[in-house]
Amino acid sequence: MRSTRSRSARLLASAALVAAIAALTAGCQTTGIGTSTGSISLAPSDRSDADWQHDVQTYGAQYRADPSNVQVAVRYAQALRATGQRAQAVAILQEISMKNPHNRTVLGEYGRALADDGDYQQAMDVFNQAHTPEQPDWRILSAQGAVLDQMGRHEEAQRYYLTALKMAPNEPTVLSNLGLSYALSRDLKDAEATLRQAVAQQQPVDPRVRQNLALVVGLQGRFSEAEQIARADLPPDQAAANVAYLRKMLARKNPDMPIANRAARNQAGSS
Repeated sequence: MRSTRSRSARLLASAALVAAIAALTAGCQTTGIGTSTGSISLAPSDRSDADWQHDVQTYGAQYRADPSNVQVAVRYAQALRATGQRAQAVAILQEISMKNPHNRTVLGEYGRALADDGDYQQAMDVFNQAHTPEQPDWRILSAQGAVLDQMGRHEEAQRYYLTALKMAPNEPTVLSNLGLSYALSRDLKDAEATLRQAVAQQQPVDPRVRQNLALVVGLQGRFSEAEQIARADLPPDQAAANVAYLRKMLARKNPDMPIANRAARNQAGSS
């Protein structure tokens, strides 16, 4: 189990470097820096691939036996999403939501599946049905913020996260999403502070959140500190390789400017 999760952390960190650099130095509209529970956070949770594959088999069989069972349908769709079968997850949740149009759990999962599949506007429409201004749900607010970040509407997304935090103070998944949103809007100082707060609130710490913190620290030119943070979840050679790659890619963006000065410019431009 440990080897599987270590491998997942390495893959997440490597993919995160590419997406982070694209988002923070080229203005790409993406939230691919990394995700925490609940991808920004739309992914179901941090479990091993074997766990999710087991759920696909188990809940898939139960769903085929009784497709009207709401709990089974939701669990099956979550497992499908986690194993990359997004379109199938959407189809299952669409069908179950038609039969249960007022079930907020179903609508919330349906909205997440739509967002995960890239259908952001429809996801927002479904999320709006999953809760009301009179009875807001902080989890849905956070998911709506994640969708807005995917659409490049970062300031609007941050308002959703801050509203969610009023309802669930110091909730680490919301803090993680908010930190990433700040990073995507090039506010690296607030991104670092918020991600540090998210790490402090989690026991145990989600490796993806800590790797996001390492990336934000590295993007400010503090490479030794970033490598030290990354080593909490990655082997020393992988942590060093990630930071070396980050150095190289940042230097490639502007080869005539020292990285420390470029990081300071990024911070100034975000305020």
